[in-house]
Amino acid sequence: MASELRTVLVVGTGLIGTSIALALRERGLRVLLADHDQGAVRLARELGAGEEWHPETHAQAASASGESGESGETIDLAVLAVPPALVAGELLALQRNGTATFYTDVASVKVEPIERAAQLGCDMSTYVASHPLAGREKSGPGAARAELFLGRPWALCPTPDATPEARAAVLRLVELCGGNPVEVDAAEHDQAVAVVSHAPHVTASAVAARLADASDVALGLAGQGVRDVTRIAGSDPGLWLGILSGNATPVAEVLEAISRDLAEAATALRALADGDGTVTQEITQLLKRGVAGHGRIPGKHGGPAPAYVVVQVVVGDRPGQLARLFQICDEVGVNVEDVRLEHAPGLPLGIAEVSVQPDAAAVLTKALHERGWQVP
Repeated sequence: MASELRTVLVVGTGLIGTSIALALRERGLRVLLADHDQGAVRLARELGAGEEWHPETHAQAASASGESGESGETIDLAVLAVPPALVAGELLALQRNGTATFYTDVASVKVEPIERAAQLGCDMSTYVASHPLAGREKSGPGAARAELFLGRPWALCPTPDATPEARAAVLRLVELCGGNPVEVDAAEHDQAVAVVSHAPHVTASAVAARLADASDVALGLAGQGVRDVTRIAGSDPGLWLGILSGNATPVAEVLEAISRDLAEAATALRALADGDGTVTQEITQLLKRGVAGHGRIPGKHGGPAPAYVVVQVVVGDRPGQLARLFQICDEVGVNVEDVRLEHAPGLPLGIAEVSVQPDAAAVLTKALHERGWQVP
């Protein structure tokens, strides 16, 4: 069957490419790795993501056997985990060499790579553009995780020319990686990620940029709020420049809307500082809209996010503390819906915020107290 993948070539061994490779290796597939950065390929290989691909060997084997793949073995799918601007060129080169049966990319923008691929004369029947909505603030193969895509949306943006077999092959890739496939038009995809990913990254960077010149006093007072808002700002600027360049107009439109909200809030706050109490309603409306928007973010099972109760627990900065905490949850039959840590600067402890179902909060709190844990 066309959707049965046995050998996959991953071109680009950064965070996403290596994570895909690791996920496929766990499912028993043969994975070939390629990257212009030989150090990245070497590290990905050492992490168990697959074996290095040698295109010259592939070409010789294909010529001798009439098949693609090293030693005559077919490469079922080539995954292009490269920046958006490089997708079309890489796709054309691979297709001209008959490298694989089917092709996909995992770049975070879709319109530009698809249009460029068509302009270059790529075979659009064997290509299905895709994008896993998963990532970390860290980059490179060392940050890769086989479980990165578990339960995460994975957009599929096939063109009308894509064959059913090509669609099935890429869908199988998503399934093997544990992703949740969502078919969407490429333009709609780019508009959507501008709102939920790209513009938020620029906004987080703008907030984090204020910290570059902040006083030591301000940084000493930094709490979990500023860490949450700026977490993604620690990502590779070069990588993000490529992403933003490929989706510039949609991102600019979202940023302009955010800028209007912020400018109006700043104006209202200036007026409030001057004694005009009538502007409080404008500020309140923005905060309420923020609450409403936050409430629309889907929960971990999709649909509206459930209302969990947060149980705060003082956790010592020692090995095994979190394991002990989770063991207690297991002993009393409480499922941990989410957990986050807030460290206490200068102290050997922190606060674990454990999100549980409302009816489980009292059970967990009682069990922790009985076992000597501090529950504020």
